[in-house]
Amino acid sequence: MKNRKTHALGLISGGLDSGLAAALLMKQGIEVTGVNFNTGFCTLDHRRQMGKGSKDKLENPALKVEKKHLFPVELVDIRAEFLKMAANPRYGYGKNANPCIDCRIMMLIRAKEMMDEVGADFIFTGEVLGQRPMSQMRNTLELIERHSGLEGYLLRPLSAKLLPPTIPEEKGLVDRSELLGFQGRTRKPQIALATELGIEDYPSPAGGCCFLTDPGYAKKFFDLLEHRDKRNIDLQDFTLLKVGRHLRVKDDLKVIVGRDQQENNFLQRYSPRFTTLEVVDAPGPVALMEGTDIMENRRIAAAITARYSDAPKDRIAKVRVFNNSGESVVEVMPVGSDKTNEWLIK
Repeated sequence: MKNRKTHALGLISGGLDSGLAAALLMKQGIEVTGVNFNTGFCTLDHRRQMGKGSKDKLENPALKVEKKHLFPVELVDIRAEFLKMAANPRYGYGKNANPCIDCRIMMLIRAKEMMDEVGADFIFTGEVLGQRPMSQMRNTLELIERHSGLEGYLLRPLSAKLLPPTIPEEKGLVDRSELLGFQGRTRKPQIALATELGIEDYPSPAGGCCFLTDPGYAKKFFDLLEHRDKRNIDLQDFTLLKVGRHLRVKDDLKVIVGRDQQENNFLQRYSPRFTTLEVVDAPGPVALMEGTDIMENRRIAAAITARYSDAPKDRIAKVRVFNNSGESVVEVMPVGSDKTNEWLIK
């Protein structure tokens, strides 16, 4: 009876490294299945929601890898559990709001659950030793492997020769001599390997797909956690951080102002949840008021809305304020740019 073909399950981000890792294993005749996890924080998902970009550019890059390398990729939604983790990660945040260690452990635990479902012998990733300072140093790679329950069954083909042999290698399921020893932040070896394997049209190696690594988004993220009960925060709140200018006036008042028509349209979807403001007699933004709905806060939010509109800055502006309880018109002088610059979360 013919031996069963070795089968590997891989975390496929759509970037160059995970695609190369899959290609190295397929070159050995190993069957590959990919999994791509949707955390809710991918910049590409947001561009898709906003309708920014062509259909080709908005396609999930993991599905492009699927088409290019001809192996199946399953898309798995982990937004709900990721949200809870991101608000309180066990191993903390990276340079910005990125909980990379906890994120990796969560994904690998889910992948481990899928191993039997797809009949895989082990799991692989495109990680490179020393490439990322938080999650890809030797000690953190070991920590991630241990806490995901995958000790001995987590293969990193691009750096395997610099790491202890895995059980699949020891059993002869994977030829260790055909694996690599990449290390560090340079991407030149990966680019050279892609050329050697005939892989073209891959995303920029230095690119990223996670809002949590963006400094501006991180400041809004931590502001939200500071001023809101974590138990009452949902994915829509974090999605809203991606859109508009965010101004923190005081503990019980934040104002979100659209910067263009696409953002105005997006913010209008949140009208049922927030008090919404628009200037009556001049073109301008849609603004959302988050916080205590009292007249003082309405007047401040209205003055901010007028400031970013085409209304004259030296005259009183009429601003429509409405929510589920009704609507009114507030007359205010637009606030000065010195104050908006002070309040802007940036």
